[in-house]
Amino acid sequence: MTDVVLVSLGSTLGLREADEQLAGALRRAGAEVVVATAAPQGPVRTMALTDLRWALAARRAAADAIARERPRAVLYSMTTAALLWPRAGGRDVVRAIRFDALAADNRPGRHGIWQRPLERRRLRQAAVLVASSPHPELPSAIVVPTPVEPSGAGAADAAERDVAAVTYGANPEKKGLDRVLKAWARARRDSEELVVVGTEGGVRPGVPDGVRFAGRLAPEEYRALLRRARAFVAAPRREDYGIAQLEALADGCLLVTTPAPGPYAALPIARALDPRLVPDGPDGLAAAIRAALDDPGPGYAERALAALAPYRAEAVDRVVAERLLPALLGS
Repeated sequence: MTDVVLVSLGSTLGLREADEQLAGALRRAGAEVVVATAAPQGPVRTMALTDLRWALAARRAAADAIARERPRAVLYSMTTAALLWPRAGGRDVVRAIRFDALAADNRPGRHGIWQRPLERRRLRQAAVLVASSPHPELPSAIVVPTPVEPSGAGAADAAERDVAAVTYGANPEKKGLDRVLKAWARARRDSEELVVVGTEGGVRPGVPDGVRFAGRLAPEEYRALLRRARAFVAAPRREDYGIAQLEALADGCLLVTTPAPGPYAALPIARALDPRLVPDGPDGLAAAIRAALDDPGPGYAERALAALAPYRAEAVDRVVAERLLPALLGS
């Protein structure tokens, strides 16, 4: 009998990597874990239909894995994977849900017409809830962050970094790429360059000077770019977690960001490190960029690593071993 089947929605590369990291932490805690990943789904026109297709794919993956592995616990990651969950496979099977953002928060109006009520039911039915960051409405959830580690031997001094700023532009509307580009056009000086990653590469008409679209980079290439950058700039309209910002902090970038609704894990860290770099809205973003590039706070990178202690792999492994696995296995 397998200890845990982890049902991975896997709709993005980031989700797949986060689920593999969680599976690894469970295995290091002594559990036998099988990851069941939903089959990839093509794009459709609406969020409601998108979620339905992914939920059905997750249901099929879960049903196959439960029948084959006869697990003691099934952990659904994320909530969409749990919406249409199959029969548990036995009365004693523990069902758990891992989430970062909920449909109640990020599926307003018609976009979540069927997901929101079903999500509420599933959250009540789950024996264990696992949150990527603290959620005020679900304080009993076990908080298990996605672990973040520096990608190099040490953070280079800001003066040694040859890229002025980096931003992550996948899902440009949600990430506020237009806001970042507008602020960069006002803030840029001389030969400074903003590198945009996560979108298609190439030159784009109407983009301000000093912007380079690097395309979708492999993880090791992306982290190497962060080690060369002085600042990471973000202005999201909503941030469900913000792993890119946490990785930037881990690799020694100064984080310039505006607040955003959602469980934005890096936001309180950025405010504590240097409040000048967290303006109240997009209008203050250009001045914050200049503060980061012209007058970085002393010891920023070292203080950022200290603030990331709860997100380091060792701390996450400890939470998984001491709290999550006993909750899943009833021990």
